[in-house]
Amino acid sequence: MDKKVVDAILTIQENKLFMKGIFSWVGFKSCGVEYKRPERAAGKTKWNYWKLWNFALDGITASTTLPLRIWTYIGSIIAFISGMYALYIIFRTLFYGVALPGYASLLVFILFFGSVQLIVLGIFGEYIGRIFTEVKRRPRYIIDEKINC
Repeated sequence: MDKKVVDAILTIQENKLFMKGIFSWVGFKSCGVEYKRPERAAGKTKWNYWKLWNFALDGITASTTLPLRIWTYIGSIIAFISGMYALYIIFRTLFYGVALPGYASLLVFILFFGSVQLIVLGIFGEYIGRIFTEVKRRPRYIIDEKINC
């Protein structure tokens, strides 16, 4: 690693860094170094599937707020589907009569207000994601090279 990269990483004031994400976040040029890993000489790895899963979750939650944003989209989709279902129920009731009194209106009511809850959860998630990004206190930019200083 170049000293510029190390200096840029040291400007980050976070306590719990996900280093694999930080290396790409600082934005310097990088290249892969291919090597042939020899067989393990002794012992077994301590990285089981559960630890790998938790490591992947750390990477996702440390670098993006997309999981928080998804609930807004899911809620909007469910609201649209419940609206279409409500129109279908109204159409069916007008032309064919009521099959089971109260069932359709109750189902539309539950779907619609469940979707409203998901949308509100997504909006809260947006605010929490913005707070999360601000609390990190990452620098706005990293200076690669100073000229005439």
